[in-house]
Amino acid sequence: MSTHAVRRVKIATHAPEFYQALIALDEVSALGIDPKLAHLVRIRASQLNGCAYCLDMHTLDARHEGDTEQRLHLVATWREARGFYTEQEQAALELTEAMTLISVDHVPDDKYAIAAAAFDPKELAQLMGLIIMINAWNRVGVTCRLEPGHYNPS
Repeated sequence: MSTHAVRRVKIATHAPEFYQALIALDEVSALGIDPKLAHLVRIRASQLNGCAYCLDMHTLDARHEGDTEQRLHLVATWREARGFYTEQEQAALELTEAMTLISVDHVPDDKYAIAAAAFDPKELAQLMGLIIMINAWNRVGVTCRLEPGHYNPS
């Protein structure tokens, strides 16, 4: 095995149409979803997928939106810290984990039902789109080895 790092392709440079389509899809993925809840979803999926770049980005964005350090630190263990999260946030985190770890148990009915009880059908569909989108971005970040520490929230 080589000790030299393999240089990774930049999707934005070499597949700009695809990258722009991801950006366009991302812009509509959180429509109608509370920004704090959306960031929690993005953070939890990024933790599960091991995407340092997205985790850095979305924790910074969450702080910028006014979320607390305590909630951000505890999101990885949200089940043990339920008092810090609303029922709707807990339902979103449950669905995020099930959809992100889809190969484990294929989004079981009981986990889906928790989210379906907390969101109306339009909100639920939008939440599912958001979860799908962050998982796509995580795959870009991990595969391309995007480095954290270069993002500034606006």
